[in-house]
Amino acid sequence: MLQHPKVKGPGVGLLGFSKGGDLCLSMASFLKGITATVVINACVANTIAPLRYKDMIIPELSYDLKKHTITESGFLNFVDIWDNPLEKTNHQSLIPLEKAQGPFLFIVSMDDHNWKSKVYARIASEQLQAHGKDRPQIIYYPGSGHCIDPPYFPLCRASVHAVLGQPVFYGGEPKAHSKAQADAWQQIQTFFHKHLNGKKSVRPSKL
Repeated sequence: MLQHPKVKGPGVGLLGFSKGGDLCLSMASFLKGITATVVINACVANTIAPLRYKDMIIPELSYDLKKHTITESGFLNFVDIWDNPLEKTNHQSLIPLEKAQGPFLFIVSMDDHNWKSKVYARIASEQLQAHGKDRPQIIYYPGSGHCIDPPYFPLCRASVHAVLGQPVFYGGEPKAHSKAQADAWQQIQTFFHKHLNGKKSVRPSKL
């Protein structure tokens, strides 16, 4: 990626959401040249499918689909199906964040009905500090749901899941979620400008 003409370098920033978030955590942990990583409502363990890198395999976090609930509108709520990544049987699925070279920013929605994002961000913080690393930046957004998009995108409270083919509930209240998207957009830009360009602030976006 550093060889791409559109990549300024010398480092690379990663931004991932949901499953893409844990993929970014894995990339930051195993690949060189990753200077800063932002994850939006992601798990600190590998999920969905085994992750293969060179001669290593990280198993997926175990889950129990029977623990799902159904909302009054008939949408599936998966927040409770995932097993605790700190349990001994799931330790191998934990991503070794302490191997990362750069800092982390965790965007956490407090009304996320897909992941226990607040819990996972806390686990990440404790894991990093236990290995002598800096505490990650964590920003909490009350009332916001799983799908944090750029500012002014409409709230997606539910949709047919691309993998499951079933209607899934994501959470979020319109006003709080809208404010979260606007603020998160600025926070993400500020984080990347600081750690990729050495700038402490960024001009407000017109988006």
